[in-house]
Amino acid sequence: MSATASAAPLLQAKDVVVEYGTRRKPNRVLHEVSLEIAPGECLGLVGESGSGKSTLGKAILGLVPVAGGSIAFDGRDITHASGRDRRALAADIQVVFQDPYGSLDPLMTVGDILAEPLATAGASRAEAKAVVGEMLDRVRLPKHVIDRYPSEFSGGQRQRIAIARALVRRPKLIICDEPVSALDLTTQAAILDLFIELQRDTGVSYLFVSHDLGVVRRVCHRVAVMYRGTIVETGDGEQVTGDPQDAYSRRLLMASPVADPALQAERREAWLALRGERAA
Repeated sequence: MSATASAAPLLQAKDVVVEYGTRRKPNRVLHEVSLEIAPGECLGLVGESGSGKSTLGKAILGLVPVAGGSIAFDGRDITHASGRDRRALAADIQVVFQDPYGSLDPLMTVGDILAEPLATAGASRAEAKAVVGEMLDRVRLPKHVIDRYPSEFSGGQRQRIAIARALVRRPKLIICDEPVSALDLTTQAAILDLFIELQRDTGVSYLFVSHDLGVVRRVCHRVAVMYRGTIVETGDGEQVTGDPQDAYSRRLLMASPVADPALQAERREAWLALRGERAA
């Protein structure tokens, strides 16, 4: 897989700081985080739960305030974009969340879920219907599902609907926040293949947030590893997920499950050694 080459990044985060808590007693979650995403590129952001990776995605989306640093999108500073500007940005920046069961309104039909962003943008009913049909085709769902409700679908099908919703306004960037972690392995593989296909066909960029090096190896051009709110390693996807240089990145690799029991045992021994522990 190769990303589209470009002199200017589509997204550029520079020295981003995010703090929770109060002004008197702040809890710093992101420590001067910097990364870039090129047009047509998939950047994997990987780390354990609590590492701050989802917080960075929320900062880009404007869902948490940025205490320091800057975020630029398509050459424009969006660090402290107003509510009005954020609504305009929704045409270019979308998100697919982790939970395919909680991310879709259970009281709306699939057709209404997909048409709502288009109606908000001023599309006519005919225009919305055409785009909805096209996006259902792209995510491999039949058009007759438009009259059905989310509860009638499996987790994988719901995530396809969520991906279609993210695509309807033809964004330039999609934040994918653990989009396959709630799915079984077979369904994960199918959804990852769909992400790859959609990027090839549309040129959309992804920030692909995950705790699983195996997942990001499959879909990402480059990978950034986050540990306790800091980027500890960034590089080519195959290199970082196959031969990482940072000790924390190596621990993540050793912790990744593999099908071969003997290899898994070797990885466990190596993981324990990296932690400075003695294997039983």
